[in-house]
Order: sequence, then C-alpha cells, then structure tokens
Amino acid sequence: MIIQTTNAWLGAGLALAVLTSCASLPDSRRDRAVPHAQQVEFEGAGGPVSAIMSDAILQRLEGSHGSSDVLWKHLAYEQSVNAGSPMVLGNKLTLLQNGPDTYRAMFVAIEGARDHINLETFIFDDDEAGQAFSDLLLQRQAAGVQVNIIYDSIGGVLNRPGFIKRLRDGGIHVLEFNPINPLVGNRADWLLNNRDHRKQLLIDGRIAFTGGINISDTYSSAPGKRARRTRENDNPTVGWRDTHIRMEGPVVAEFQKLFLDTWARQKGEPLAERNYFPALKAQGAEIVRAIGSSPDDPHSLIYLTLLSAIGHAEHEVHLTIAYFAPDPQLLDALTEAARRGVDVRLVLPSNSDSGPVFHLGRSYYSTLLQAGVHIHERRGAIMHAKSACIDGVWCTIGSTNLDWRSFLHNDEINAVIIGRDFAAQMAAMFAADLAQSEAITRERWRKRGVLIRLKEWVARLGAYWL
Repeated sequence: MIIQTTNAWLGAGLALAVLTSCASLPDSRRDRAVPHAQQVEFEGAGGPVSAIMSDAILQRLEGSHGSSDVLWKHLAYEQSVNAGSPMVLGNKLTLLQNGPDTYRAMFVAIEGARDHINLETFIFDDDEAGQAFSDLLLQRQAAGVQVNIIYDSIGGVLNRPGFIKRLRDGGIHVLEFNPINPLVGNRADWLLNNRDHRKQLLIDGRIAFTGGINISDTYSSAPGKRARRTRENDNPTVGWRDTHIRMEGPVVAEFQKLFLDTWARQKGEPLAERNYFPALKAQGAEIVRAIGSSPDDPHSLIYLTLLSAIGHAEHEVHLTIAYFAPDPQLLDALTEAARRGVDVRLVLPSNSDSGPVFHLGRSYYSTLLQAGVHIHERRGAIMHAKSACIDGVWCTIGSTNLDWRSFLHNDEINAVIIGRDFAAQMAAMFAADLAQSEAITRERWRKRGVLIRLKEWVARLGAYWL
C-alpha cells in the first residue's frame, strides 16, 4: 500500500474500503489521439500571451540550443491534454535534492513570510522535524502571518492529539483531509480510500514548493548520512533520496488555486482574508504547468500527460520512481518506446518501506527487460523521489508515483517543466543516481530465486489494491 505510514492494519482497512468502488483509468490512447494544436499557447504574468509573442518565445528557446522541433512537439502535445491548467512563462526554479536541503529552503521562505502561509502535506509527524516546523509556523502566526494547513488523516494517524491542538490553539487554521473517523468532518460521504498525497508549501502567494518530501524525521536524512530510526525507516544507517522544487513567478498562482480548491472541497472553515493572489511578475525564463489530480476528476490529468510524453518520446525516457506498479497502459507505453529505439531507463529502489509494492514492481522486470528497457536499482538509500525527464525537454517533479493508487485514489500534485535548461539539471541528477545504482540484466534476473518469484506472484494478485 503506498501509504507512507505503511501500517498493516491501515492497509487492510483501505483494501476493504475499495472493494466496493473499483475506479478505472482513462483510455490514454484515445485521449492522446486528439490532434494537437498548431499554435502553442502560453500564459504570462499578465495573462494569455499573443501568438506573435509565443512564436518568438519558441524561436528563442530553440535558437539557443540548435535547430530542433522536439521542444515544440512536447509543448504542443502537453497543450493537447490541457484541461484548464495553462503553461505559464516567466518562472524561476530551484532544484532541491533530499530532505535536509529542502527543509533549509523551506525554513528560509517561512521566516520571510509577511502575509500568509499555506501548507498541504500527506504526513506531518509529531517528531523533531514536525516540532521544528510547528514552532516556526506558530511564530509566524503570532507575528500576524495567517497560516493554513491541510494534512491527511491517515498521514497523521499516529500523532498525539495535542500536536494538532497546539497549532489550532495558536491561531493556525488546520484542516484534516478525509478524517478516518466517519463522525468527524464536514463531508456527508466517508472517503477512507481517497487520501491527500500532495506536498506543497506556498508563501505569500509568491513562492511555491512541491515534490516528494513530507514533514517527518524520515526525510531529515540524505543518502550517505546516518538517518534516525522512524516508523517509516527501520534501518537508521540508510538515508532517504528524494526530490523537491522551489518556484517563483506567475505559476505560483496555479498552485495556490489548487490549495484553495482542496480547502473548499473539504469544506474547511472560512479562511481569513489575505492577499492570496498578489500581482506576480516574471522571475525567470522557465515554462511550468501546475497539475493537480483528484478522484473527483473525470480522469487523472497527471496520468494522461505522462502517458502522452512517453508516447511521443523520440530519444530518451528517464524515470526515477519510489513506488513502481504500472498499469497495462503505462507498461505498454514504456515497452513500446523502448522497441522504437527510445533509451528508456528506470531508477527504482533496491529496497523499500513498502515491501508489497516493491515486489509488485519487480514482477514486471522480465517484460520490461525483454522489450529493451534499462532497469537500475538505487543502492545506499531509500528511494522516494517521483521525477521524470523525457527527450531533454520535458520534466516533471511531484507527489505522484507510478501506481494505481496515485492515478485513481489519491489527490496528487505535479509540476511539469518544459525547456532544456532545467532538463539539463535533471539529467545531471539522474546521472548521479545512475552512478549509485546497480543495473539489472536479463541474465541476472532469470537467475533470481524461488522465494523472490513467489513474493512477486503474491504481490501481483493484489496489484490494484496496492
């Protein structure tokens, strides 16, 4: 079960909850077959950008890196699966690797907040890291900065009752997403299986963070550093490998909309009036699209945009994924890309905090390897990143794993970045992970033991529920 508390009894409860409500994934081939627009459209700080300016932007992007239409194609196909989330110009991005660097950047941003702070997270643990965040957020609230927090009920199930009460007593608005207790909350329907797996921090409507990092001692470690023993990490000698991103510019407003929409859907108390949508100016040159998905949507936009990017890849597909449990369409997309000559490489965990999903992912290795997909298992760390880079122009970082749960049952959030400069940073990060990984060959995989095969078979039986 891709629930990072990974308690067996919670997993059983979630499985029972979904037995009566089997959702299904959209037909990605049909959705991707929609003709893409001839004119790529952007939004900037002042709204939609004219066709003339859009053409000039494309020419500048291509001209600085040599003549190529790969960038234009990915922009066009990204637009073809656009459902209300625009491609936004003028953003400054900072790639953050692992929890310690991400926490430091977050603390600096929180300390600089002057109007409001919006935090949405799956896990907000009552531990040293959680207390550090709580103390700082309470300080900012006391200074007149309104703090609003959304946390997932299952993600916070083991916290002491006083942990959240302290935040509320300090004036912070706290919303528990889909409470486990059916008698708590403002929703008439009890949606135990729908979890808020998003991770985002918004400062004054001007700075946004998103990625795979929760608030917990688990993420206070990094590869090569000794970690604390936590409920998620029972091996304190192994740090966690994760990826986050810091954003400034007009796209921050799109992430803000997603936060406020979740607050409204969950029927949270009325928020204090603040300047949630300040005027935003261009801060950089990156093109970013904010994508949120929810089971309330007719289909997962994150799923469709990823399948589109893989399906139209011409040179390379590089994925770094914590929990890999592909559905048939995703499996077909990866194998078809490899068969048409695309360099498909996956960096996956060598061990995991979720054994069933780990073995489920491995159960697809034979099919992938036979098609020519290159599989690498990251050593010396617990892999928790969720990122992709395709053709050196299309990248994504967010909360979404490649599994049924992320695509069907969770609220998820991703940033899609299109452009070569940021992709170059992603490529360097991917190369560093490859250097710390071990390649899985077809010959070696054929020789795996009977016990490993049995675990894969058992995991495959419950693939949908994981």
